Amino acid sequence: MMKVHTLAGYIQHIYLVETPGGLLLLDGCSRADAHNVCTFITDTLNRPLADLKLIVVTHMHPDHAGGAHKLRKLTGAKIAAHPKAAKWYSGVMGRAAHLIDVSLTWWVAGRLGKPKKHIWYSPILKPDIILLDEQTLPGFEDWQVLFTPGHTDHDITLYHSETSQAYVADLMVSVKRQLTPPYPICHPNQYKQSLKRIQTLQPQTVFCAHVPPLSINDIDFEAIIQQAPVLPKNHWNSAKNRIAHALGGQNAAH
Repeated sequence: MMKVHTLAGYIQHIYLVETPGGLLLLDGCSRADAHNVCTFITDTLNRPLADLKLIVVTHMHPDHAGGAHKLRKLTGAKIAAHPKAAKWYSGVMGRAAHLIDVSLTWWVAGRLGKPKKHIWYSPILKPDIILLDEQTLPGFEDWQVLFTPGHTDHDITLYHSETSQAYVADLMVSVKRQLTPPYPICHPNQYKQSLKRIQTLQPQTVFCAHVPPLSINDIDFEAIIQQAPVLPKNHWNSAKNRIAHALGGQNAAH
């Protein structure tokens, strides 16, 4: 029998799937979470670490990919990811984005009253398995991969049709108790299409990284789509807008 366990992560919820044949981690969590995941497996589930068979990285941000390599080293589990995940932080701009994302994770932790922890991880993912849209997960064929880009160019949703449950990672977050788009939104049109894909799918239970599990009836997809930006909203666009605003102010002063 399949069961989804919810663990409290550094800044996000962690979802660990338990089956008689093995354990599946629905996201790579943060580096700070790795030992807590292992302790849960051994002390709460009373299972050996080798029972963790697969770690899916839904996208490359620190709270979703940061613990993947560490957990693979500790358990022997394989890492599965989108074809574009490994190159997300490539190049000079990619490395800069990685530094910003690690810093943002510490900022969020501070807002949550959490201490600053060691969360540094390699910006280059080395997956064992490359996932394709609509395929099933190796060893966990009751879970299906759905590409839901927009937050990044390589976001993944994991869908369990038998129980009508879906893990959508950062497809939506909660601000002042209202479901909203996450930050960043790198591809606004793709993001809206991804929301519509999950809306059409109609899973009864939706697991999010930064929101407690939701009933599909609790999600106003149209309202979230309306809040989505028209243009990309990410580190670089935000920086350009601030510079343009500052230059505009200087020009007005002259």
